Amino acid sequence: MPRNIRITRIVVTHFSFVVNDLGPEEHLGFDQVYRPGYRLDQDGSILTIETDAGITGEVPGSIDRRDALYLLGRNPLERDTIWHDLKRAQRGWMNAPNGAIDMALWDIAGKLYGASIHQMLGGGGQGRMKLPCYASTYHGDENGGLTRPEDYGDFALACRDRFGYPAFKIHGWIGGPIGREVDAVLAIRRAVGDSMALMLDPAGAFRTFDDVLRVGRACDEANYFWYEDAFRGGGLSQSAHSKLREFIKTPLLMGEHIRGLEPKADLITARATDYVRANSYTDGGITGVMKLAALAEANGLDVELHGGSLAHRHCMASMRNSNWYELGLVHPLVNANKPPIYGDPKWIDLLESVDSKGCLDVPTGPGLGVPLDWEWISAHRTGEVVYESE
Repeated sequence: MPRNIRITRIVVTHFSFVVNDLGPEEHLGFDQVYRPGYRLDQDGSILTIETDAGITGEVPGSIDRRDALYLLGRNPLERDTIWHDLKRAQRGWMNAPNGAIDMALWDIAGKLYGASIHQMLGGGGQGRMKLPCYASTYHGDENGGLTRPEDYGDFALACRDRFGYPAFKIHGWIGGPIGREVDAVLAIRRAVGDSMALMLDPAGAFRTFDDVLRVGRACDEANYFWYEDAFRGGGLSQSAHSKLREFIKTPLLMGEHIRGLEPKADLITARATDYVRANSYTDGGITGVMKLAALAEANGLDVELHGGSLAHRHCMASMRNSNWYELGLVHPLVNANKPPIYGDPKWIDLLESVDSKGCLDVPTGPGLGVPLDWEWISAHRTGEVVYESE
């Protein structure tokens, strides 16, 4: 089996697709909400890293020219060395290397060794091949979708009774009355009783500390699993969150917008979070996520992965200290909102991708474990960028 393989060619394939009944939120326009009749144009890309061993790493994502030129000619198995080099190159900006690169390198290694990534990480046992999910909603709208507090309660019931989800997370309204947000927190608990774990992510929508506190106390009353990113600061203020913990008992989940290992270590040390957020795309790939899992474990905390991906399925299967897989974003009236880049929809994180108990499978094939549907990608291709050795 070759060990001194080299990266010879890197390709970024761009594609586009359309999502119906989804559009920009009318108040600020930064988030997507239910808008009947709207056609939202979406872009995506696939990063392909080729080697002289004939093994290719393929993952949703992209790369810039500087990182591509650094990678050409390097051994893709030297993941940690590459990770630290690219991390240094991001200093003062993202504080973590490009996660898609790291995932593609893990994909190459798995294919080379004939093992899935979760096997290479030492995971997959003790029942971790079925990942319990929470349905993670789009933001509320004013268009008859998730418009009333009761709409969230009805949707939570449907997620539980129709699809088997054991947990449900609400993203509330942007700029709406805070009383409606409080009512939604309580209405969902009334609708589902004690049968589901419930979470809230305002995504920085609340204007004042009083708003944050009022909703947090509603989470206390309704026994929410966690309260996430309520402040406008995007979770950057350690003092704000450690202060909030003095007033409410609902655990805080922070770190979605804080990139990399050291800032999240400081977040833990400041007692500004009770769960640690990690994301393979923004925290340095699989390598970065597993470093964060070890950091959290050493501090007696759990890691909750932000968003879905094949990489996150492998990571979660290999982590003791993680509770839920985020399946989102979902809405009762928006379907087919993700590009079908894999042939089997069970790998695309659609609302209906879960089994009857609200769990997802972990791929067992080599590397990331699921081949891309290049026929669909090619049919929706809008461009391509190629970097290769001279």
